[in-house]
Amino acid sequence: MSTAVDPGLDPLLRALSDGDCLDVAERLNRGCQCVSLDHERLRSELERDARDGALLSMIVSTRPHLFADSVAFVAAHHQARMAQIIAAVERVVALPGWEALVFEHAPAAAKLPTAAAGVFLGYDFHLGPEGPQLIEINTNAGGALLNVALARAQRTCCAEVAPLEAAVAAGGPNDPEAAFIDMFRSEWRAMRGEQVLRTVVIVDREPQSQYLLPEFVLFQRLFERHGLAAFICDPGELEFADGRLWLGEAVVDLVYNRLTDFALTEPESAALAQAWAAQAAVITPHPRAHALYADKRNLALLADDAVLRAIGVEAGTRAVLAAGIPATRQVRPEDADALWRGRRELFFKPASGFGSRATYRGDKLTRRVFDEILAGDYIAQRLVPPSARRLSVGGTATDLKMDLRNYVYRGRVQLLVARLYRGQTTNFRTPGGGFAAVVALPCAQS
Repeated sequence: MSTAVDPGLDPLLRALSDGDCLDVAERLNRGCQCVSLDHERLRSELERDARDGALLSMIVSTRPHLFADSVAFVAAHHQARMAQIIAAVERVVALPGWEALVFEHAPAAAKLPTAAAGVFLGYDFHLGPEGPQLIEINTNAGGALLNVALARAQRTCCAEVAPLEAAVAAGGPNDPEAAFIDMFRSEWRAMRGEQVLRTVVIVDREPQSQYLLPEFVLFQRLFERHGLAAFICDPGELEFADGRLWLGEAVVDLVYNRLTDFALTEPESAALAQAWAAQAAVITPHPRAHALYADKRNLALLADDAVLRAIGVEAGTRAVLAAGIPATRQVRPEDADALWRGRRELFFKPASGFGSRATYRGDKLTRRVFDEILAGDYIAQRLVPPSARRLSVGGTATDLKMDLRNYVYRGRVQLLVARLYRGQTTNFRTPGGGFAAVVALPCAQS
Protein backbone atom coordinates (compact mmCIF):
# COMPACT_ATOMS: atom_id res chain seq x y z
CA MET A 1 0.00 0.00 0.00
CA SER A 2 1.01 3.60 -0.17
CA THR A 3 0.98 5.68 2.96
CA ALA A 4 -0.58 9.01 3.76
CA VAL A 5 1.75 11.53 5.36
CA ASP A 6 1.03 12.79 8.88
CA PRO A 7 0.13 16.47 8.34
CA GLY A 8 1.91 17.35 11.58
CA LEU A 9 5.26 16.50 10.04
CA ASP A 10 5.48 19.52 7.80
CA PRO A 11 3.64 22.86 7.71
CA LEU A 12 3.41 22.47 3.94
CA LEU A 13 1.12 19.48 4.42
CA ARG A 14 -1.31 20.76 7.06
CA ALA A 15 -5.00 20.90 6.15
CA LEU A 16 -4.41 20.74 2.43
CA SER A 17 -7.36 21.18 0.13
CA ASP A 18 -7.63 18.87 -2.88
CA GLY A 19 -6.11 21.51 -5.14
CA ASP A 20 -3.28 22.29 -2.72
CA CYS A 21 -2.45 18.63 -2.28
CA LEU A 22 -2.24 18.11 -6.04
CA ASP A 23 0.13 21.08 -6.26
CA VAL A 24 2.32 19.78 -3.43
CA ALA A 25 2.55 16.30 -4.97
CA GLU A 26 3.60 17.84 -8.27
CA ARG A 27 6.10 20.12 -6.53
CA LEU A 28 7.69 17.23 -4.64
CA ASN A 29 7.85 15.03 -7.74
CA ARG A 30 9.62 17.88 -9.52
CA GLY A 31 11.83 19.12 -6.73
CA CYS A 32 12.51 16.47 -4.09
CA GLN A 33 15.91 14.85 -4.71
CA CYS A 34 15.73 12.84 -1.49
CA VAL A 35 17.49 9.45 -1.79
CA SER A 36 15.45 7.31 0.54
CA LEU A 37 16.44 3.74 -0.36
CA ASP A 38 18.69 2.13 2.22
CA HIS A 39 20.48 -0.65 0.34
CA GLU A 40 21.54 -2.50 3.49
CA ARG A 41 17.95 -2.57 4.72
CA LEU A 42 16.93 -3.78 1.27
CA ARG A 43 19.48 -6.58 1.55
CA SER A 44 18.03 -7.56 4.93
CA GLU A 45 14.51 -7.65 3.50
CA LEU A 46 15.47 -9.70 0.45
CA GLU A 47 17.82 -12.09 2.23
CA ARG A 48 15.84 -13.01 5.32
CA ASP A 49 16.40 -16.67 4.48
CA ALA A 50 20.00 -17.90 4.73
CA ARG A 51 19.59 -19.67 1.37
CA ASP A 52 19.18 -16.31 -0.38
CA GLY A 53 22.43 -14.64 0.62
CA ALA A 54 23.23 -13.60 -2.94
CA LEU A 55 19.78 -12.32 -3.95
CA LEU A 56 20.58 -8.60 -3.79
CA SER A 57 23.93 -9.16 -5.49
CA MET A 58 22.13 -10.93 -8.33
CA ILE A 59 19.72 -8.01 -8.67
CA VAL A 60 22.50 -5.42 -8.64
CA SER A 61 24.59 -7.28 -11.21
CA THR A 62 21.89 -8.47 -13.61
CA ARG A 63 18.89 -6.23 -12.85
CA PRO A 64 20.48 -2.91 -11.86
CA HIS A 65 17.41 -0.83 -12.75
CA LEU A 66 14.81 -2.88 -10.89
CA PHE A 67 14.53 -0.42 -7.98
CA ALA A 68 14.59 3.38 -7.96
CA ASP A 69 16.49 5.08 -5.12
CA SER A 70 13.67 7.53 -4.36
CA VAL A 71 9.96 7.49 -3.69
CA ALA A 72 7.18 8.95 -5.81
CA PHE A 73 4.49 11.28 -4.48
CA VAL A 74 0.77 11.06 -5.20
CA ALA A 75 -2.08 13.18 -3.93
CA ALA A 76 -4.42 11.14 -1.74
CA HIS A 77 -7.24 12.60 -3.84
CA HIS A 78 -5.78 10.83 -6.88
CA GLN A 79 -5.29 7.66 -4.88
CA ALA A 80 -8.96 7.74 -3.88
CA ARG A 81 -10.01 8.46 -7.46
CA MET A 82 -8.11 5.39 -8.71
CA ALA A 83 -9.91 3.29 -6.12
CA GLN A 84 -13.24 4.66 -7.37
CA ILE A 85 -12.42 3.75 -10.96
CA ILE A 86 -11.31 0.26 -9.91
CA ALA A 87 -14.55 -0.20 -7.93
CA ALA A 88 -16.55 0.91 -10.99
CA VAL A 89 -14.80 -1.67 -13.19
CA GLU A 90 -15.47 -4.36 -10.60
CA ARG A 91 -19.19 -3.50 -10.57
CA VAL A 92 -19.33 -3.88 -14.36
CA VAL A 93 -17.43 -7.17 -14.38
CA ALA A 94 -19.87 -8.60 -11.83
CA LEU A 95 -22.81 -8.16 -14.24
CA PRO A 96 -24.07 -11.19 -16.20
CA GLY A 97 -24.25 -8.99 -19.30
CA TRP A 98 -20.52 -8.26 -19.11
CA GLU A 99 -19.65 -11.94 -18.99
CA ALA A 100 -21.82 -12.63 -22.03
CA LEU A 101 -20.24 -9.71 -23.88
CA VAL A 102 -16.57 -10.57 -23.32
CA PHE A 103 -17.10 -14.29 -23.78
CA GLU A 104 -18.05 -13.58 -27.39
CA HIS A 105 -14.32 -13.22 -28.14
CA ALA A 106 -12.89 -15.33 -25.30
CA PRO A 107 -11.16 -18.72 -25.68
CA ALA A 108 -12.98 -21.85 -24.55
CA ALA A 109 -10.81 -22.23 -21.45
CA ALA A 110 -12.03 -18.86 -20.15
CA LYS A 111 -15.64 -20.01 -20.05
CA LEU A 112 -15.07 -22.64 -17.38
CA PRO A 113 -16.80 -21.50 -14.14
CA THR A 114 -14.62 -21.13 -11.07
CA ALA A 115 -15.03 -19.64 -7.61
CA ALA A 116 -11.42 -18.42 -7.54
CA ALA A 117 -11.17 -14.72 -8.37
CA GLY A 118 -7.54 -14.60 -9.53
CA VAL A 119 -4.67 -13.10 -7.55
CA PHE A 120 -2.80 -9.87 -8.30
CA LEU A 121 -4.89 -7.93 -10.75
CA GLY A 122 -2.84 -4.94 -11.83
CA TYR A 123 -4.69 -1.70 -12.61
CA ASP A 124 -2.21 0.65 -14.31
CA PHE A 125 -2.79 4.42 -14.45
CA HIS A 126 -1.25 7.56 -15.89
CA LEU A 127 -1.89 10.86 -14.16
CA GLY A 128 -3.24 13.18 -16.83
CA PRO A 129 -4.50 16.78 -16.56
CA GLU A 130 -7.98 15.38 -15.88
CA GLY A 131 -6.73 13.09 -13.12
CA PRO A 132 -5.93 9.36 -13.07
CA GLN A 133 -6.58 7.56 -16.35
CA LEU A 134 -6.79 3.76 -16.48
CA ILE A 135 -4.37 2.62 -19.18
CA GLU A 136 -4.76 -1.13 -18.81
CA ILE A 137 -5.56 -4.07 -16.55
CA ASN A 138 -3.33 -7.13 -16.17
CA THR A 139 -4.08 -10.47 -14.52
CA ASN A 140 -0.59 -11.60 -13.56
CA ALA A 141 0.90 -8.30 -12.47
CA GLY A 142 4.40 -8.89 -11.16
CA GLY A 143 6.39 -6.99 -8.57
CA ALA A 144 4.11 -6.88 -5.54
CA LEU A 145 6.37 -8.72 -3.11
CA LEU A 146 9.47 -6.95 -4.41
CA ASN A 147 7.72 -3.67 -3.72
CA VAL A 148 6.96 -4.67 -0.14
CA ALA A 149 10.70 -5.19 0.40
CA LEU A 150 11.39 -1.87 -1.33
CA ALA A 151 8.90 0.05 0.84
CA ARG A 152 10.32 -1.45 4.03
CA ALA A 153 13.85 -0.41 2.99
CA GLN A 154 13.10 3.32 2.80
CA ARG A 155 14.85 5.59 5.30
CA THR A 156 13.50 8.90 6.50
CA CYS A 157 15.50 11.24 4.32
CA CYS A 158 12.72 13.85 4.60
CA ALA A 159 9.60 14.24 6.70
CA GLU A 160 7.26 13.14 3.93
CA VAL A 161 8.78 9.65 3.79
CA ALA A 162 8.60 9.00 7.54
CA PRO A 163 5.24 7.16 7.76
CA LEU A 164 6.12 4.66 5.04
CA GLU A 165 7.98 2.25 7.29
CA ALA A 166 5.12 1.87 9.78
CA ALA A 167 2.56 1.52 7.01
CA VAL A 168 4.15 -1.65 5.60
CA ALA A 169 5.70 -3.07 8.78
CA ALA A 170 5.80 -6.84 9.14
CA GLY A 171 3.19 -7.92 11.65
CA GLY A 172 1.49 -4.53 11.56
CA PRO A 173 -2.22 -3.98 10.94
CA ASN A 174 -1.59 -3.33 7.23
CA ASP A 175 1.15 -5.91 6.64
CA PRO A 176 1.03 -6.56 2.85
CA GLU A 177 2.67 -9.96 3.20
CA ALA A 178 -0.13 -11.07 5.52
CA ALA A 179 -2.68 -9.78 3.00
CA PHE A 180 -0.96 -11.70 0.21
CA ILE A 181 -0.89 -15.03 2.03
CA ASP A 182 -4.53 -14.52 3.08
CA MET A 183 -5.35 -13.91 -0.60
CA PHE A 184 -3.89 -17.25 -1.69
CA ARG A 185 -5.67 -19.03 1.16
CA SER A 186 -8.90 -17.30 0.11
CA GLU A 187 -8.47 -18.65 -3.43
CA TRP A 188 -7.98 -22.12 -1.96
CA ARG A 189 -11.01 -21.91 0.34
CA ALA A 190 -13.21 -20.65 -2.50
CA MET A 191 -12.48 -23.88 -4.38
CA ARG A 192 -11.72 -26.44 -1.68
CA GLY A 193 -13.46 -25.25 1.46
CA GLU A 194 -11.80 -26.55 4.63
CA GLN A 195 -9.47 -29.01 2.92
CA VAL A 196 -5.83 -28.55 3.90
CA LEU A 197 -3.60 -26.62 1.49
CA ARG A 198 -0.19 -28.29 1.40
CA THR A 199 1.72 -27.69 -1.84
CA VAL A 200 2.08 -24.59 -4.03
CA VAL A 201 4.01 -24.24 -7.28
CA ILE A 202 5.07 -20.94 -8.86
CA VAL A 203 4.99 -21.50 -12.62
CA ASP A 204 6.58 -19.62 -15.51
CA ARG A 205 8.42 -20.53 -18.68
CA GLU A 206 12.12 -21.12 -17.97
CA PRO A 207 11.82 -19.42 -14.57
CA GLN A 208 15.58 -19.21 -14.03
CA SER A 209 15.79 -16.85 -17.01
CA GLN A 210 12.87 -14.62 -16.01
CA TYR A 211 13.61 -11.03 -15.06
CA LEU A 212 11.43 -11.31 -11.96
CA LEU A 213 13.00 -14.57 -10.75
CA PRO A 214 13.98 -12.82 -7.47
CA GLU A 215 10.28 -12.36 -6.74
CA PHE A 216 9.57 -16.03 -7.42
CA VAL A 217 12.14 -16.85 -4.73
CA LEU A 218 10.52 -14.39 -2.32
CA PHE A 219 7.12 -15.98 -2.85
CA GLN A 220 8.60 -19.43 -2.34
CA ARG A 221 10.00 -18.28 1.01
CA LEU A 222 6.72 -16.59 1.96
CA PHE A 223 4.78 -19.79 1.36
CA GLU A 224 7.37 -21.82 3.27
CA ARG A 225 7.20 -19.49 6.28
CA HIS A 226 3.48 -20.26 6.42
CA GLY A 227 3.96 -24.01 6.50
CA LEU A 228 3.50 -24.79 2.80
CA ALA A 229 5.73 -26.82 0.50
CA ALA A 230 6.60 -24.44 -2.35
CA PHE A 231 8.41 -24.98 -5.65
CA ILE A 232 9.37 -22.91 -8.70
CA CYS A 233 9.02 -24.71 -12.03
CA ASP A 234 8.53 -24.56 -15.77
CA PRO A 235 5.06 -25.67 -16.93
CA GLY A 236 6.70 -28.45 -18.91
CA GLU A 237 7.82 -30.05 -15.63
CA LEU A 238 4.23 -30.61 -14.56
CA GLU A 239 2.26 -33.78 -15.32
CA PHE A 240 -1.46 -34.45 -15.24
CA ALA A 241 -2.19 -38.05 -14.26
CA ASP A 242 -4.82 -39.96 -12.30
CA GLY A 243 -6.94 -36.83 -12.10
CA ARG A 244 -4.22 -34.85 -10.34
CA LEU A 245 -1.50 -32.35 -11.17
CA TRP A 246 2.00 -33.54 -10.26
CA LEU A 247 5.45 -32.06 -9.93
CA GLY A 248 7.66 -35.09 -9.65
CA GLU A 249 6.30 -37.12 -6.73
CA ALA A 250 4.38 -34.20 -5.22
CA VAL A 251 0.68 -33.60 -5.79
CA VAL A 252 0.15 -29.92 -6.59
CA ASP A 253 -2.69 -28.23 -4.71
CA LEU A 254 -2.37 -24.64 -5.90
CA VAL A 255 -0.59 -23.04 -8.87
CA TYR A 256 0.55 -19.44 -8.68
CA ASN A 257 0.42 -18.87 -12.43
CA ARG A 258 2.93 -16.35 -13.80
CA LEU A 259 2.58 -17.48 -17.43
CA THR A 260 1.70 -15.12 -20.25
CA ASP A 261 0.02 -18.04 -22.03
CA PHE A 262 -3.25 -16.67 -20.73
CA ALA A 263 -5.52 -19.31 -22.32
CA LEU A 264 -3.14 -22.23 -21.58
CA THR A 265 -2.99 -23.18 -25.26
CA GLU A 266 0.76 -23.59 -25.76
CA PRO A 267 2.12 -27.17 -25.83
CA GLU A 268 4.22 -26.55 -22.73
CA SER A 269 1.04 -25.69 -20.81
CA ALA A 270 -0.72 -28.97 -21.64
CA ALA A 271 -0.65 -30.38 -18.11
CA LEU A 272 -1.91 -27.10 -16.66
CA ALA A 273 -4.67 -26.93 -19.27
CA GLN A 274 -5.79 -30.46 -18.36
CA ALA A 275 -5.72 -29.64 -14.65
CA TRP A 276 -7.69 -26.45 -15.29
CA ALA A 277 -10.34 -28.29 -17.33
CA ALA A 278 -10.67 -30.93 -14.62
CA GLN A 279 -10.40 -28.41 -11.76
CA ALA A 280 -7.76 -30.76 -10.37
CA ALA A 281 -5.71 -27.91 -8.88
CA VAL A 282 -6.50 -24.34 -7.93
CA ILE A 283 -4.88 -22.25 -10.65
CA THR A 284 -4.62 -18.52 -10.00
CA PRO A 285 -4.73 -16.26 -11.93
CA HIS A 286 -6.59 -18.23 -14.59
CA PRO A 287 -7.98 -17.94 -18.14
CA ARG A 288 -11.39 -16.76 -16.95
CA ALA A 289 -9.92 -13.81 -15.05
CA HIS A 290 -7.92 -12.75 -18.09
CA ALA A 291 -11.01 -12.80 -20.30
CA LEU A 292 -13.10 -10.84 -17.79
CA TYR A 293 -10.49 -8.18 -17.03
CA ALA A 294 -7.32 -8.11 -19.09
CA ASP A 295 -8.14 -8.66 -22.75
CA LYS A 296 -7.36 -5.21 -24.14
CA ARG A 297 -10.58 -5.21 -26.16
CA ASN A 298 -12.39 -4.89 -22.83
CA LEU A 299 -11.07 -1.33 -22.52
CA ALA A 300 -13.00 -0.38 -25.65
CA LEU A 301 -16.16 -1.85 -24.11
CA LEU A 302 -15.58 -0.10 -20.77
CA ALA A 303 -15.14 3.20 -22.63
CA ASP A 304 -18.36 2.77 -24.66
CA ASP A 305 -21.30 4.33 -22.82
CA ALA A 306 -23.88 2.77 -25.14
CA VAL A 307 -22.52 -0.72 -24.55
CA LEU A 308 -22.46 -0.21 -20.79
CA ARG A 309 -25.99 1.15 -20.76
CA ALA A 310 -27.18 -1.85 -22.79
CA ILE A 311 -25.91 -4.36 -20.22
CA GLY A 312 -27.47 -2.48 -17.32
CA VAL A 313 -24.61 -0.40 -15.89
CA GLU A 314 -26.10 2.39 -13.81
CA ALA A 315 -25.44 6.04 -14.60
CA GLY A 316 -23.09 6.79 -11.70
CA THR A 317 -20.74 3.95 -12.63
CA ARG A 318 -20.81 4.96 -16.30
CA ALA A 319 -19.86 8.51 -15.33
CA VAL A 320 -16.87 7.33 -13.28
CA LEU A 321 -15.64 5.18 -16.17
CA ALA A 322 -16.17 7.91 -18.75
CA ALA A 323 -14.00 10.26 -16.70
CA GLY A 324 -11.39 7.63 -15.81
CA ILE A 325 -10.77 5.62 -19.01
CA PRO A 326 -9.34 7.35 -22.09
CA ALA A 327 -11.39 6.93 -25.26
CA THR A 328 -10.58 3.49 -26.68
CA ARG A 329 -11.74 1.73 -29.83
CA GLN A 330 -11.04 -1.50 -31.65
CA VAL A 331 -8.93 -1.06 -34.78
CA ARG A 332 -10.86 -1.99 -37.92
CA PRO A 333 -9.57 -1.82 -41.51
CA GLU A 334 -12.57 0.24 -42.56
CA ASP A 335 -11.44 2.98 -40.14
CA ALA A 336 -7.89 3.09 -41.52
CA ASP A 337 -8.03 6.61 -42.98
CA ALA A 338 -9.45 8.17 -39.80
CA LEU A 339 -7.00 6.28 -37.59
CA TRP A 340 -4.03 7.33 -39.70
CA ARG A 341 -5.10 10.98 -39.66
CA GLY A 342 -5.56 10.94 -35.90
CA ARG A 343 -2.63 8.64 -35.08
CA ARG A 344 -0.59 11.30 -33.29
CA GLU A 345 -3.17 11.36 -30.49
CA LEU A 346 -3.42 7.58 -30.19
CA PHE A 347 -1.60 4.66 -28.60
CA PHE A 348 -1.97 1.23 -30.24
CA LYS A 349 -1.98 -2.04 -28.23
CA PRO A 350 -2.51 -5.68 -29.26
CA ALA A 351 -5.68 -7.19 -27.80
CA SER A 352 -3.83 -10.09 -26.18
CA GLY A 353 -0.61 -8.22 -25.45
CA PHE A 354 1.33 -7.85 -22.22
CA GLY A 355 4.39 -6.08 -20.93
CA SER A 356 4.28 -3.29 -23.54
CA ARG A 357 5.16 -5.73 -26.33
CA ALA A 358 4.16 -4.67 -29.85
CA THR A 359 2.67 -1.39 -28.54
CA TYR A 360 3.13 1.82 -30.49
CA ARG A 361 2.70 5.52 -30.00
CA GLY A 362 0.86 6.81 -33.02
CA ASP A 363 3.27 9.69 -33.59
CA LYS A 364 6.10 7.15 -33.99
CA LEU A 365 4.32 4.93 -36.51
CA THR A 366 5.57 4.17 -40.00
CA ARG A 367 3.08 3.28 -42.67
CA ARG A 368 4.43 -0.29 -42.74
CA VAL A 369 3.82 -0.81 -39.02
CA PHE A 370 0.40 0.82 -39.31
CA ASP A 371 -0.55 -1.67 -42.02
CA GLU A 372 0.55 -4.51 -39.70
CA ILE A 373 -1.66 -3.07 -36.96
CA LEU A 374 -4.64 -3.00 -39.33
CA ALA A 375 -4.02 -6.64 -40.20
CA GLY A 376 -3.69 -7.64 -36.54
CA ASP A 377 -6.02 -7.50 -33.55
CA TYR A 378 -5.41 -4.09 -31.94
CA ILE A 379 -7.08 -1.37 -29.94
CA ALA A 380 -6.41 2.36 -30.29
CA GLN A 381 -6.47 4.35 -27.07
CA ARG A 382 -6.36 8.12 -26.66
CA LEU A 383 -2.79 8.99 -25.72
CA VAL A 384 -2.41 10.06 -22.09
CA PRO A 385 1.21 11.12 -21.52
CA PRO A 386 2.52 9.95 -18.15
CA SER A 387 3.39 12.36 -15.38
CA ALA A 388 7.03 12.87 -14.37
CA ARG A 389 9.35 12.35 -11.44
CA ARG A 390 12.52 14.46 -11.56
CA LEU A 391 15.54 12.80 -9.96
CA SER A 392 19.26 13.31 -9.91
CA VAL A 393 20.76 10.60 -12.13
CA GLY A 394 24.54 10.65 -12.24
CA GLY A 395 24.46 14.20 -10.86
CA THR A 396 22.10 15.45 -13.58
CA ALA A 397 18.48 16.41 -12.97
CA THR A 398 16.50 13.95 -15.12
CA ASP A 399 12.78 13.74 -15.78
CA LEU A 400 11.57 10.14 -15.62
CA LYS A 401 8.12 9.12 -16.75
CA MET A 402 5.89 7.66 -14.07
CA ASP A 403 2.97 5.30 -14.08
CA LEU A 404 1.07 3.93 -11.10
CA ARG A 405 0.15 0.30 -10.49
CA ASN A 406 -2.59 -0.79 -8.09
CA TYR A 407 -2.40 -4.43 -7.01
CA VAL A 408 -6.00 -5.51 -6.46
CA TYR A 409 -7.80 -8.58 -5.12
CA ARG A 410 -11.58 -8.90 -5.16
CA GLY A 411 -11.92 -5.16 -5.64
CA ARG A 412 -9.60 -4.17 -2.78
CA VAL A 413 -6.37 -2.29 -3.45
CA GLN A 414 -3.60 -4.09 -1.57
CA LEU A 415 -0.62 -2.03 -2.71
CA LEU A 416 0.07 1.09 -4.78
CA VAL A 417 3.48 1.47 -6.43
CA ALA A 418 5.10 3.55 -9.14
CA ARG A 419 7.27 2.61 -12.09
CA LEU A 420 9.80 5.17 -13.32
CA TYR A 421 11.24 4.96 -16.80
CA ARG A 422 12.34 6.66 -19.99
CA GLY A 423 11.25 5.65 -23.47
CA GLN A 424 7.93 4.82 -25.06
CA THR A 425 6.67 2.39 -22.40
CA THR A 426 7.53 1.11 -18.94
CA ASN A 427 10.76 -0.83 -18.76
CA PHE A 428 13.50 -1.73 -16.30
CA ARG A 429 16.39 -0.48 -18.41
CA THR A 430 16.44 3.16 -17.28
CA PRO A 431 19.27 4.44 -15.05
CA GLY A 432 17.61 5.90 -11.96
CA GLY A 433 14.33 4.17 -12.79
CA GLY A 434 12.50 1.02 -11.76
CA PHE A 435 9.90 0.32 -9.11
CA ALA A 436 9.41 3.17 -6.64
CA ALA A 437 7.55 3.24 -3.33
CA VAL A 438 4.62 5.66 -3.23
CA VAL A 439 3.84 8.27 -0.58
CA ALA A 440 0.30 9.65 -0.70
CA LEU A 441 -0.06 13.26 0.43
CA PRO A 442 -3.20 14.00 2.47
CA CYS A 443 -6.01 16.13 1.13
CA ALA A 444 -8.68 17.70 3.31
CA GLN A 445 -11.51 16.20 1.24
CA SER A 446 -9.95 12.98 -0.06
